[in-house]
Amino acid sequence: MLLTLTREINALVAIAAREIMRFIKSPGSIIANIIFPMIFLGIMGGSLSQNLAGNVGYNFLQFVMVGMIVFNMFMGTASGITSLVSERDMNLTQELYVSPISRYTIILGKMIGSGFGSMVSLIGVIIVSLLMGIPLGGIQMVRLFLITPAFCLVGASLGVFFIGFVQDSKVAQMGAMLIVMPQMFFAGSIIPISHSTGIIAFLAKLMPLTYLTDLARGVFYWGEPVYKLVVLHHPLLNISVMAVFFLIFSIIGTIMFTKSEQNR
Repeated sequence: MLLTLTREINALVAIAAREIMRFIKSPGSIIANIIFPMIFLGIMGGSLSQNLAGNVGYNFLQFVMVGMIVFNMFMGTASGITSLVSERDMNLTQELYVSPISRYTIILGKMIGSGFGSMVSLIGVIIVSLLMGIPLGGIQMVRLFLITPAFCLVGASLGVFFIGFVQDSKVAQMGAMLIVMPQMFFAGSIIPISHSTGIIAFLAKLMPLTYLTDLARGVFYWGEPVYKLVVLHHPLLNISVMAVFFLIFSIIGTIMFTKSEQNR
């Protein structure tokens, strides 16, 4: 039992380290992860703040900053995990899948490695926040950073679920963006959804990012006068829904992806 556990931990660390090293050796990926949040927070957030956020009752740019931190964690890991499909096409995962380690260990190692790349995007958010004079919040930001790994894991689990049903690497890369990008607008990352009704409210309830973003704002604004203005649900509800999404996506996605690997 101890030997098996040790083997799984060693494999997990090795797979995660491989992903991290590959990211570090790719300057283009590092630059893109830094620039992307700068563009959305700086341009889109700034424009919305100037034109639509005059009477919201709180610092709108700070509201968007928190949403962009969560979105970048979520998108980065969901997109990063799709590289498993291209690796499978190039026969780079065959050795892993015939090795005596759990399939969940392989997927979790990939999740952790992809999450590291997403963390780099925080640099872009902090830079543009400082340039625009957005209050970082001190201890509030520390609390938020402490829970960012949870956002990465849920995003990665969505990526695993998606590639479990996709066999083509190009479709996987494009499809991941198509299932993630709309959530930025419907889940409240940059636009408040507290007054959404009808189909828009229904879609927001179905999206994992809604609960990730709401938990982040709940942690960031905890104890602040504007808490009730920016937070939709109780943190325990958000955590519970996140856990359900993570388990369902991870288990089904891993089973389907492993099955497709065995059928090749």
